[in-house]
Amino acid sequence: MAAPYKMNILITGASGFVGRNLCAQLRNIRDGKAKNYAVSGDLTLYEYDLNSTPEELDAYCRDADFVFNLAGVNRPQDPAEFMRGNFGFASTLLATLKKHGNTCPVMISSSIQAALDNPYGESKRAGEQLLFDYAEETGAKVLVYRFPNLFGKWCRPNYNSAVATFCNNIANDLPITVNDPSVVMHLVYIDDVVDELIGALTGGEHRDGAFCVVPTSHRITLGAIVDLLHTFRRMPETLEVPDTTKDGFAKKLYATYLSYLPSDRFAYDLKMNVDPRGSFTEIIRTADRGQFSVNVSKPGITKGQHWHHTKNEKFVVVHGHGLIQLRKVGTDENGQLYPVVNYEVSGEKIQVVEMIPGYTHNIVNLSDTEDLVTFMWCNECFDPAKPDTYFEPVEAGNS
Repeated sequence: MAAPYKMNILITGASGFVGRNLCAQLRNIRDGKAKNYAVSGDLTLYEYDLNSTPEELDAYCRDADFVFNLAGVNRPQDPAEFMRGNFGFASTLLATLKKHGNTCPVMISSSIQAALDNPYGESKRAGEQLLFDYAEETGAKVLVYRFPNLFGKWCRPNYNSAVATFCNNIANDLPITVNDPSVVMHLVYIDDVVDELIGALTGGEHRDGAFCVVPTSHRITLGAIVDLLHTFRRMPETLEVPDTTKDGFAKKLYATYLSYLPSDRFAYDLKMNVDPRGSFTEIIRTADRGQFSVNVSKPGITKGQHWHHTKNEKFVVVHGHGLIQLRKVGTDENGQLYPVVNYEVSGEKIQVVEMIPGYTHNIVNLSDTEDLVTFMWCNECFDPAKPDTYFEPVEAGNS
């Protein structure tokens, strides 16, 4: 269980991409909604941004127990703004902390571009050195993160993130430009950044020499990113969801892509296969986890009456009153049909009934008035070239 903390946390650049995500999760911790962190309890957030006043910064620096300096300049009109925005503000922040004798830990958001000889890199490198000098002078703990390219929800498109721009434009059917699809991007997902920074509050930061690092990152070509995004855009037609492996890049990119969808694309129609018996509708398809569908049977209707060699399914009735029947295919040692196994099912008691390979099966709506609604999972997506489905009534004489 997380240890309780009373902590005043100053976040500069609080309305920026990283700041907004960090503040949102810190508020979840403060309000008892996120309980999976080492820090919990009485957190006070000092959110400082462009609209804040010098007086507020002074008060925040006096009382802060930890500082996240996420403020910075990325794309100014005048390159001189890099140094004023990235180095100048850091100088003001540290001077204010020293004024109050506050040696609380200070984190600074730098960039891998700090190693480059351009105005942005020089300003970031100067800010890093300023913090290292401050630590030597005051004894304060400092945490310098050289972030690679970050991506995730709430990142501003058409600014300084290719991933944000591509997600936004593809989600909104706008053109994109890829000059060299073979370029390898070094990326870190915003949730991984937030988890790392929250861990740093209790001394759980990850270090590599003088710098701190986010331990989970991804390297992928620009072309592969764009290809994935186009598959996401086609998902309403293909129903194919991406690989959602834990910590996988596709899972994170898909979540990011969804955050850029226009509101009129939050919902999309599915193809309902309708006949007098009811309907059958595929919901999602996966490459390695099969497909999910919903089946609606009209009153008195029997569906199924088939079996599979390898294909297997799970039926879950969520509304109505029905009967699921299974019978092993073939005959016993006496030449008799195997007995029928019956499961009476209802939306009043949610349970899974397995459709066993080698067993013919059906589902019967026992109601005279209500539809029977069944959620169905199949271990593989339907392949019309190899359906592995063979008609055979469960009960002799039925069809």
